[in-house]
Amino acid sequence: MLHTIIKENAYQDSVVLMLLTNKVSTIDGVNRVSIMMGTPANKDIFGTSGLRTEELEAASANDMAIVVDTEDASKIDEILAEVDAFLASQATKESSNTTETARTWDKAMKLDSDANMALISIPGTYAAAEADRALDEGLHAFIFSDNMPIEEELRLKQKAHDKGLLVMGPDCGTGIVNGVPMAFTNVVKPGNIGIVGASGTGIQEVSTIIDRLGGGVTNAIGTGGRDLSETVGGITMLDAIAALEKQADTDVIVVISKPPAKAIRDKVLALLRTITKPAVTIFLGEKPTYHEANLYHAYTLEETARIAVALAKGEAVTAVETQIVKPEISLTPEQKHIKGYYSGGTLASEAAMLIADALQLKEGLIKQDGYILKTEGHEVIDLGDDIYTQGKPHPMIDPEKRIAFIEDAANDPETAVILLDVVLGYGSHEDMAGQLAPAIKDVIAKAKTAGRELAVIGTVCGTLQDPQDYNEQRQTLEAAGVIVKDSNNEAVRTGLAIVGHKVEEADKAIQEVATGVEAPILEASDAMLDLLAKQPRVINVGLKSFAEAITETGGRVVQFDWRPVAGGNPELQKVLQFLNSYRAETADVK
Repeated sequence: MLHTIIKENAYQDSVVLMLLTNKVSTIDGVNRVSIMMGTPANKDIFGTSGLRTEELEAASANDMAIVVDTEDASKIDEILAEVDAFLASQATKESSNTTETARTWDKAMKLDSDANMALISIPGTYAAAEADRALDEGLHAFIFSDNMPIEEELRLKQKAHDKGLLVMGPDCGTGIVNGVPMAFTNVVKPGNIGIVGASGTGIQEVSTIIDRLGGGVTNAIGTGGRDLSETVGGITMLDAIAALEKQADTDVIVVISKPPAKAIRDKVLALLRTITKPAVTIFLGEKPTYHEANLYHAYTLEETARIAVALAKGEAVTAVETQIVKPEISLTPEQKHIKGYYSGGTLASEAAMLIADALQLKEGLIKQDGYILKTEGHEVIDLGDDIYTQGKPHPMIDPEKRIAFIEDAANDPETAVILLDVVLGYGSHEDMAGQLAPAIKDVIAKAKTAGRELAVIGTVCGTLQDPQDYNEQRQTLEAAGVIVKDSNNEAVRTGLAIVGHKVEEADKAIQEVATGVEAPILEASDAMLDLLAKQPRVINVGLKSFAEAITETGGRVVQFDWRPVAGGNPELQKVLQFLNSYRAETADVK
């Protein structure tokens, strides 16, 4: 039976509500529970999961909605007590926080008149309006929020470009600004490599390998995954490349992207051919067969990092060969398949790409809903995809969905290899390896009882400086029976070797490339160079956990205690947005 509880004017951010949902779901007698704010989008998610009730319709965007599936009505009092205790502990934690807090833009800008960036992590429905205001205040915008219409993204990026500002995102999960982490980011040593990436975990994998190879990063500028689409046109990536070219501390530029629109990719390459600094590119899904003078093309994220470090140290770029030692695993004749369950979308894409290459799939990646690769018994899933996270925590925070997939795969007598990642850094689970280890140990033991050996191969994306203990995470996985590799590339190739497949390496020589694409002429603004030259001063609009990471690494932050304006009514919000924009325009004229 479904029970609905509405807590009026009790706004909490999505991470707090995810943690609260996990807490309540452990109460005996609770079959299912979902706790979200009463926005129209969240009501649809309640409906998709079969938890939408009549009482839910009265909830506003500022109201906390709790829907519980339980046969025992007496549990409601216990649930309410748990909710109140959890929220009280959050309030106590916040009251002890020394970060300055504002409820309006005017107050936030008064608290730090030198702020130069807004980090926005509120529901996507409202993110464009706050990004608009940030740009009007002369701030660069880092938009973690997703589900923003692409037309709004284009409008914001064009506006930012005209003002000499950067819009990173929407759906930008990772960034490093002069050593200060933004959103889901690792703690990477400073150095002389600058990164621009239309890919969150792509930036994380490359930057952490750079760190472990002894290199370091000046800035890592996320663009959001749609920046290199035909519609958006690579606005942020092109501006960021121009800025890194002018930034004194950056000696090498790295460009990372999931498959881009060809015309935009060609425009990016045309710009890179005109800059003075050496550059490395990786467009996931492409297998380059050559390098160019001062411009190197990588196939895997590991190769990208290795070339960048060689260039940063002034060393010659040599062929990067992945040496694979095949583990001693005895498979039954039925065991032929690889299954990959990833929390990092780019890591999942790289795994699917390598498997498709080794299998010589003429059609490339063969996808079905919810899968990056599904063919001939092999499958790779990005568990951070919207299809798996609607109303649920991200797999970097919550292991539940991944454990279920691992158990199902292990029960399949045709499964030979299970691939997985553990992504460390700010925002991620404090001990994901510890959460996964018991289930992994159990499935390996069950397979052995059934007369099968099962290879579970993993990689830890992180650095020794991360909040989690990198070596301890590796050791925890190894103790559970996981074969832990130093990179996702190495892990996937090891799995392929076990089932008798291999990715052929391309021998890349330097060659000239004649193209008819004209390079864009871009000038980095003073505001862009100022952002990249010193630690940022941030107005954090949304998730409070992001503010903590900024202060811990020496950045300055004001917490914007955001609530949906106009009761969450989209039409009234558009009116207010228009009035704010009009005010900003008239102020500029004066």
